[in-house]
Amino acid sequence: MQDGAIGTRSGQPLVAAVLAKIHEQLERSGHLIRRLPADRLDWTTPLAGACPPSLLMGHLLDCVAGICAVLAAAEPEQLAHSDELRKLRVNHRCGPEEAIDRLRLYGAHIDEGFALLTDADLSRRLATVFVETGESILTLLLGNLEHLINHKHQLFIYLKLMGVDVDSRDLYQFRGK
Repeated sequence: MQDGAIGTRSGQPLVAAVLAKIHEQLERSGHLIRRLPADRLDWTTPLAGACPPSLLMGHLLDCVAGICAVLAAAEPEQLAHSDELRKLRVNHRCGPEEAIDRLRLYGAHIDEGFALLTDADLSRRLATVFVETGESILTLLLGNLEHLINHKHQLFIYLKLMGVDVDSRDLYQFRGK
């Protein structure tokens, strides 16, 4: 995945819109990770029970791996190599370089998975460990995206608490002009 790249699929506007939003969140997450001061990776917040940024980056990887897992479940035969992704560590202490490289890797797999989807597929149900009768692919993708967005915002708050000069433009992709 190139920073800011948006994959699209001709004739599948809903798939393209969801993929664009995922790319936006990957890009903004990477941007915030790049803003982390190198000497603050194990900084702790004044908030009880909060993890350091190095562990939060590993958790961001888990959030994105969840999106890949949904796509692998949706297209298991075409994405059989996704088993290799499952072997990669998540929820571990990692540095910015590893986190950004992994976001790119996951982004490429997300592009591959979305290339196989149609708008109609988004309503197809997949069984999950939480809902035996299944949930729609769209619901599962949005749930994992929400997880990523929440922890991206957590990283933003950490940067603010560290005194890093960040504002809304670091958190959101503004459209328009």
